[in-house]
Amino acid sequence: MDNIVTYQNIFREVFSLKEPVTFESLEYQTTEDWDSVGHMELITQLENAFKISMDMDDVIDFGSYLVGIQILEKYGIDIA
Repeated sequence: MDNIVTYQNIFREVFSLKEPVTFESLEYQTTEDWDSVGHMELITQLENAFKISMDMDDVIDFGSYLVGIQILEKYGIDIA
């Protein structure tokens, strides 16, 4: 499975998103269910799927779908 598909599927699953989804507009606390609990579930799912462990600064900075792509790139995960 492509990394972009995995990334988007994790967002779909964690936040129970229904089609159509405008992923680029997803942001912390403006997306339904993306609260502090949803955030930690998202991070856990991403770390498990991509076999990484994010630094706490990256967990805190992971505030949107687009920022998440940049953060994952720091760990060698090519999402684009």
